[in-house]
Amino acid sequence: MNAIILRGAGQPLQLEEIPIPEPAENEVLLKVRACGICRTDLHILDGELTQPKLPLVLGHQIVGIVEKTGRAVTRFSPGDRVGVPWLGKTCNTCPFCRRGQENLCEDAVFTGYTRPGGFAEYTTANEQFCFPIPEGYPDVQAAPLLCAGLIGYRAYRFTGTAEVLGFYGFGSAAHILCQIAVYQGKDVLAFTRPGDRKSQKFARSLGAVWAGGTDETPPVSLDAAIIFAPAGHLVPLALQAIKPGGVVVCAGIHMSDIPAFPYEMLWQERSIRSVANLTRQDGVEFLQLAPQVPVQTNVTTYPLNQTGKALEDLRQGHFEGSAVVVP
Repeated sequence: MNAIILRGAGQPLQLEEIPIPEPAENEVLLKVRACGICRTDLHILDGELTQPKLPLVLGHQIVGIVEKTGRAVTRFSPGDRVGVPWLGKTCNTCPFCRRGQENLCEDAVFTGYTRPGGFAEYTTANEQFCFPIPEGYPDVQAAPLLCAGLIGYRAYRFTGTAEVLGFYGFGSAAHILCQIAVYQGKDVLAFTRPGDRKSQKFARSLGAVWAGGTDETPPVSLDAAIIFAPAGHLVPLALQAIKPGGVVVCAGIHMSDIPAFPYEMLWQERSIRSVANLTRQDGVEFLQLAPQVPVQTNVTTYPLNQTGKALEDLRQGHFEGSAVVVP
């Protein structure tokens, strides 16, 4: 099969021919139909996430068709369409797993990082960490739901009962979560790169009540903010924008350093928290909710041999919404 291979941080991705993998007893072999691009892929490519299992097939928003099952598989059969997220496997025995925090499992395995991902014609996945894809979603529209959607939803849940939300960085995750927030009757204010009128127009088209640059002061104070961009300097800006008792949720797996800020910004029970990975329960809840909205993903597609270009276009902000590789 053809696959996109990363052999070292900072090295160019290579299209190579490698053997089709065999599923282990609790795994399914998938023929990949689509795999979403994620900023985490850039963090791995650039060496900001430092423990990839090299050589590596990147990609962790996979939609595929089951071609073959391991002998212990019971949940899926050949022909089923499933989605594979970032969380690829956990130990199921540690204290975190036992109390429903499998996203913090110290022995977790991650798709497209410590196990092969989906920028390939075939891949394998543990059956317990696959999700049935809701009917009505074509492959390329479903792929972004599996990370931008799932981990974005986890971040969104941490805003609790907040009614006025600020989204800092309006990319793949924010364009999905904006639709959910609007559906649930909340006001979304979108913060983009300064001067990015195209993204601001896109945010308003999805129901944002205001859109402006991160250098602008919003017209109202926020109950909560989610920072989707991996830029630490946005944390103090978001703290300044939220009301007393509000929360700033950092939704990325990697972020540049947060600059020093006066305690006064944090006072009055404001808080900052991070989001790590996802749980399978997040996936179940989100994939039930998305069709009710219904969430519609705005997708730019790339063939497998242009995966590198897709990642560079993400870096440069050359598309709105999500990008998906189609083998």
